[in-house]
Amino acid sequence: MLNRRTLRIKAMQTIFAVRQSREANLELAKAYVRDSFLPDLNSMELQDKELLKQQSKEAIKIFNLNYSNTSFKSNEGSADVINDVVNDAISFYYRENNKDLKLYRTQMINEAEKVYDRYIQMLNLLIDLKVIADNDGKRDHSNFVKNLLIKAIESNPSRETISLRKNLDWAEYQSEIRQWFKEVRSDEKYQYYIDLKNASFKDDKAIVSHIVKDVIFKSDVVDKFMEDRDLNWSEDRAIIKSLVTKTVKSIEEVNLDDFELQELSYNWEDDKAFFVKLYEDTNQVEPKYEALIARKTKNWEIDRIAITDKIILDMAIAEMINFQSIPIKVTINEYIEVAKKYSTPKSKLFINGVLDVIAEELQSSGDVKKSGRGLIDNK
Repeated sequence: MLNRRTLRIKAMQTIFAVRQSREANLELAKAYVRDSFLPDLNSMELQDKELLKQQSKEAIKIFNLNYSNTSFKSNEGSADVINDVVNDAISFYYRENNKDLKLYRTQMINEAEKVYDRYIQMLNLLIDLKVIADNDGKRDHSNFVKNLLIKAIESNPSRETISLRKNLDWAEYQSEIRQWFKEVRSDEKYQYYIDLKNASFKDDKAIVSHIVKDVIFKSDVVDKFMEDRDLNWSEDRAIIKSLVTKTVKSIEEVNLDDFELQELSYNWEDDKAFFVKLYEDTNQVEPKYEALIARKTKNWEIDRIAITDKIILDMAIAEMINFQSIPIKVTINEYIEVAKKYSTPKSKLFINGVLDVIAEELQSSGDVKKSGRGLIDNK
């Protein structure tokens, strides 16, 4: 299942992409300013190249000094054209940033929900492997073709509905599945299973569990295939494997006809609201608390802090301020764990130390107010 830590990570990765695109938008805005003062090669009038060059420098200077101020309107230029170009560039910069914020927000949600699609797809793979086995003339695969668990998965109405609605079949990749089936066919446990004279439900369950855990999700070929089609596969692989494994484990003889698929999370609507709000709040908190972070990292230059660490600090501040029911210690511990996995070797201690002092100041200033469960260990 997707848990809150996984969602924090997905939000962090999305915020990283947002900030990268923001840097790109800044360069595009500067390019617009420079291009605005290039000589017009199609003009029949004499171009004052030196004046244009000076105006370009002046406009870039005004832009660089003021682009971070969303309400800035230039009247400092020595000519109206300079003010107009600066204002247009700043407007372009924020317009593009806002478009990217919305675009990445949508992509973030879609990528999280795609985890469930991949889960259904891997269940469907078991069905397709059974079909390949049925058409294999080299061995008798009757036990696998008649496997009660795969039959139950195939008959599950929820799986079927989701598969049809989202087009999660493997129709385009039958040649790949035939290659993957060769790994299944050559597996010793599978060979033992298909030679059983009277395979029991227990045998059926054991082989499907084995194929999932020890063949499909350990196959370098399958991994490479999925990675080529899903940038988040390596990140989400363990979650998808867990969902498929739990599904197989949950199927019993008594519920073959009505077993339930796993859920994406215990309460996906609440969890989705959590990480969307975290994403949005972090993007709002960054400019407001940059000075605070700078003060608490005085031994580090703010622009030399690893970009991932800066995002982690911003996210932690946003979470402490805006999620009153989450204890401060929980927030700090969560982001220490994120830093361990995704940032530099020294980041764990850095994040821990900085967040401790920032949390104290935010509590003293009244910016952080906890209630309910958020008061637990809030000392």
